[in-house]
Amino acid sequence: MRATKWLGFAAVALAAVAVDAVVAQIVPQQKNAPFFKGDKKNKDDDAKTRSLSGLVRDDKDNLAEGAVVQLKDTKSLQVRSFIVKEDGKFQFHGLSQEVDYQVKADLRNMTSDVKTLSVFDSRKAAVINLKLEPKK
Repeated sequence: MRATKWLGFAAVALAAVAVDAVVAQIVPQQKNAPFFKGDKKNKDDDAKTRSLSGLVRDDKDNLAEGAVVQLKDTKSLQVRSFIVKEDGKFQFHGLSQEVDYQVKADLRNMTSDVKTLSVFDSRKAAVINLKLEPKK
């Protein structure tokens, strides 16, 4: 009778280990999971990023409300967009200092020249203003 109890206990323990192994394969474990929700910023990440802001004006030098500013990462070809409010301002944050970016604006039948934020531009907060001209 004792042998039967021992075998029953061993079978349950073995089943628990097997289930734990299967769960470990299905559900990946997080490495260094945070104790709280949210990302802890790394100081080195902030040191390697920059921002871009500026104003968009039309051909009559008015602020261009509603213009769409597009920022293109020339390395990954990813494009971010920003719709200009009534103040004419646009801004992009968290840009890598190791990548060139191209920026341009469009509004109805007007467009701006494409301008480049270069890796050689060391400003942490670069400013590029865009002027809309009628499309040709």
